[in-house]
Amino acid sequence: MWAIYALFSAIFAALTSILAKIGVENVNSNLATAIRTVVVLVLAWAVVFITGAQGGLGGIGRKSLIFLILSGLATGCSWLFYYRALQTGPASQVIPIDKSSVVFGMILAFVVLRETVTLKAIIGGALIAIGTYILIL
Repeated sequence: MWAIYALFSAIFAALTSILAKIGVENVNSNLATAIRTVVVLVLAWAVVFITGAQGGLGGIGRKSLIFLILSGLATGCSWLFYYRALQTGPASQVIPIDKSSVVFGMILAFVVLRETVTLKAIIGGALIAIGTYILIL
């Protein structure tokens, strides 16, 4: 089931990029990011309440809360830089560079999470990096 969720994530991420490029055309990129963030905030809380997950708020531990906050800060920074890049650069080059986060994420998973490094992961990550480089030339 996770693969289906990941596929939908990729599809919506692609839509996000194209819709954002059109939307940020005549709008300050920071303002555009703030608008997007409000929409995401409302949507996320709506899903929490629709699914009844709000009861879990009190059970979130300090460590989880700290890392979720840090993740939110990283997301905010990512979005701010992404919208600025989309506003000033061609989407066909900005998007692949942004998606090179896959390679950075893999490296961090190996180093920080101590996940197993496999030959398949190394080859796949290298191909993604090479493909990104070719696309931005």
